[in-house]
Amino acid sequence: MHDFQNTAWWAILWSIIKIVVVLVPLLLGVAYLTLAERKVIGYIQVRLGPNRVGFKGSLQPIADAVKLMFKEVIIPTNANRFLFLAAPVLAFVPAMLVWAAIPFGPDMAISHMNAGLLYVLAIAGLGVYGIIVAGWASNSKYAFLGAMRAAAQLVAYEIAMGFALVGLLMAAQTLNLTKIVEAQAGGGFWSWYWLPLFPFFLVYFISGVAETNRAPFDVAEGESEIVAGFHVEYSGMAFALFFLAEYANMIFVSMLTTVLFLGGWYAPINTPWLTWIPGVVWLLLKTAFLLYVFLWIRATFPRYRYDQIMRLGWKVFIPVTIVWIVVVGVALETPLRAILR
Repeated sequence: MHDFQNTAWWAILWSIIKIVVVLVPLLLGVAYLTLAERKVIGYIQVRLGPNRVGFKGSLQPIADAVKLMFKEVIIPTNANRFLFLAAPVLAFVPAMLVWAAIPFGPDMAISHMNAGLLYVLAIAGLGVYGIIVAGWASNSKYAFLGAMRAAAQLVAYEIAMGFALVGLLMAAQTLNLTKIVEAQAGGGFWSWYWLPLFPFFLVYFISGVAETNRAPFDVAEGESEIVAGFHVEYSGMAFALFFLAEYANMIFVSMLTTVLFLGGWYAPINTPWLTWIPGVVWLLLKTAFLLYVFLWIRATFPRYRYDQIMRLGWKVFIPVTIVWIVVVGVALETPLRAILR
């Protein structure tokens, strides 16, 4: 009995250590992604970006965090106090929970789930409730309109994203994220799923940009139309939780895209002078590249009209993914299946 208790306590302690090892770098990454965004967009627009706090602005995220900590959280008079304060938590917690299933290497994950992809989709879909509750509880027409836009946008692009993953699962024959990465091993970037499943890859990543309410799909918080959308009444740390959730979701979408379509921790060319580099480094480099694409898109494209966003989701992405599901299904019954598996 005593040995069993020791084993149980050690298992709990080991789980806590793994959670800390993942979440602490993630929160630091979120903080410095805000700096990277302002710097990248500044350079693209021929500006310097933040350059006052620390060496060339290196401490700007710390200054922003301290500022938000000491700002007052103002609750509107007619708002639902409980739901108003619960909404940021509902947005932030799922953005952290999804990381439990992400593999950083063959044996590097908080939890090795056989249905890891299903878990990720289920938890990630809960984040929209924070946005909807925030818009309703604020008792503001601008916040409510932003929340309704976010809900409609999520439905449109979640369906397209789901269909894209159906095609991927047909090729991989597993829901286990580690096994999906291992199925792409052996031939360098030519054997990754981005090439044979390119339409799914494109639809999934663009849908991920839309799911995170990032430009040019940020109509849920369109400043020129509805002030600031669903979080217009939020300030201080309540606003900071929405901010953290958005950037954590950006990192998550980029890393999941890497795991599913870009070979995860495998080197782009299967040669000794690249394979000696630790797999987690390749995973982070690919994720960083996709995050740069997020920032590049924001700096380049103007915000779409709401009807254009809905049309893209319902009339373009969903039909394209359905057609390619049929194509992949037919290919799996022919000699072409060797390319997909």
